[in-house]
Amino acid sequence: MLALGLGACNGAKADPNAEAPPKATVEPDLDANNFKVDHPDQFPLVTAVEHKAVSALNVTGVVQPDITRAVPVISLATGRVVEIKARLGDTVEKGQLLLKVRSNDVSGAYQTYIKAENDERLDRIQLERAQTLYDKGAIAKSALEQADDTEADAKADLTAATEQLRTLGIDKDHPSGIVDIVAPISGVITDQQVTNAAGVQGLSGPNPFTISDLSYVWIICDVYENDLDAVRVGDSADIHLNAHPNQVFQGRVDNILPVLDPTIRTAKVRLEVKNPGQMRVGMFVTATFYGKQPEAHSAIPASAILHLHDREWVYAPLGAGHFKRLEVVTGNMLPGNLQEVVSGIKPGDRVVSNALVLQNTVEQ
Repeated sequence: MLALGLGACNGAKADPNAEAPPKATVEPDLDANNFKVDHPDQFPLVTAVEHKAVSALNVTGVVQPDITRAVPVISLATGRVVEIKARLGDTVEKGQLLLKVRSNDVSGAYQTYIKAENDERLDRIQLERAQTLYDKGAIAKSALEQADDTEADAKADLTAATEQLRTLGIDKDHPSGIVDIVAPISGVITDQQVTNAAGVQGLSGPNPFTISDLSYVWIICDVYENDLDAVRVGDSADIHLNAHPNQVFQGRVDNILPVLDPTIRTAKVRLEVKNPGQMRVGMFVTATFYGKQPEAHSAIPASAILHLHDREWVYAPLGAGHFKRLEVVTGNMLPGNLQEVVSGIKPGDRVVSNALVLQNTVEQ
């Protein structure tokens, strides 16, 4: 048995190649940017044409009232609000009643007016008496002149008292403790700082209302520091409202703030725009500034551009059924269903006319 065991150990040896795992077979993966198709003739090509266009800078902005056309509503009388006839956002006309204020200033002003009126009437009678006495030779001319001066002073006091009542909005023939506050201009109420039963402090407190003339408005835009060379005072710009994307309004650069925002490195650019009625305060807009010199871009059919993963691509032939996918930056749509290509290809380059069909073929 020992001899048989030793013979078995000295028998055939194990083959290490037989025990090794089989070689891995690498299947070639498809390169999405460089690949080959079996029938390239099924994908017609088009040639990119040249398109002249001026450079455009798009920035966001917001509609704001023109502060030079905003007029505060002032109450010269101090008192308590008893009635409000208008509210924030209302469109008002010049002279329209906005609110009523009960004020003690009226009683004081009317008292001053009554006293001035009585004094003027007495001084007028005395002047007439002095004139009669002077004509009779009963008094000296100096006494007549003194009476005339007193009458003139009384008239001045009466005129001042009457003007004070008029300033407060009080009719001297129908006095009342209620002061009517009217709109100084026509426009829209863009600010309200008063409520019923609130106190009005005259010129010292906040203004009850602010009325803005919105026939012209401001567009305040943020332009980054690197793009400021494309914006100049006096240049025109196209305004697109987010609420009315199909309408284009014309604006003019009125001012560029000389101080940059230190956080986001932008400057405030102010556009003055005539408001046709659609623009409301607070609306978001997109302003487009155009350069002075036209630039040469490419233009290809819109079907030749593939929108994939928030990017734009085109397919260019390499020969022998090979195609290469190129990333491009597109611009505006052009007449004839053409798409402007800012970068990625140049005029004269050939691309596949229907990129989506080629993409679907590759995926299959």
